Parts: sequence; C-alpha cells; structure tokens
Amino acid sequence: MTTFESKATIQQPINKVFDFLADLNNHQKLMPAEDIQNWKSTYDEASFSIKNMINLSLRVESRIEDKEIKIVPAEKPPFNLELKWELTQFATDQTEVAFTIMADLNMMMKMAVSGQLKKLAEHETNSLVFLFS
Repeated sequence: MTTFESKATIQQPINKVFDFLADLNNHQKLMPAEDIQNWKSTYDEASFSIKNMINLSLRVESRIEDKEIKIVPAEKPPFNLELKWELTQFATDQTEVAFTIMADLNMMMKMAVSGQLKKLAEHETNSLVFLFS
C-alpha cells in the first residue's frame, strides 16, 4: 500500500470537527471543486468523478467518536483504497487532524496518480482548516 498523509491543526473543539467529518455530505466542501464532478452524497456514502482520472463510490466503514473516521469503497474501485481521518485534541479548542489515503497501486498507477493523491490529501486538510477559520 502506498500512503499519502496530510496533517493540520484546527482551532475548534474536537467534537465540532468530528461531527463535520462524520457526515460525507460535508466532504464535497473539502474537495478541489475544479476536479470533482457528479457529486452525490448521503450521511454515509458519496460518489463522484475525479476529472480525467477515476469514478469513486465511497462509504463510511467505521466511526469512533471524536477519534477516527474510516472510509472505504462502496463499489469495486480500479485499485484498493482506504481513507482515514484521525483526530487528536490538544486543548479545549484545538484539534489536530491527520488525513491518510492508502492506495494499493501498481508501479504504473503509482507513477500516474501519486502526485494527484498527495495533492488531494493536502487540499482536503487545507480546506478543513479554511472552513473552520
């Protein structure tokens, strides 16, 4: 598995950050708008296309309140994939988030999509910081 991770600190209580991330309807706000098409979501599932790359359908596999949200494919993806948000509270109003994308990429896929997946991980955490600032 190839891992792409991005971390950020948010000046909000952990429960507010967790509640936002636990709802997949909110994840569209974290995505790069210019690259995402055909977004559809519910609290537990989301499907969309990443322009010129892939169609994805995702679902929440598990939620551990104020700690972790694990998201996995709802349908067979072109490669195995897992997304994980991990939250740690540092102070009453300060939360560290770590967003990890784990993808089972062969050498050709790794060369083709690694840059985009790293950029996506960083974009999502930066968007989360912006939304809560």
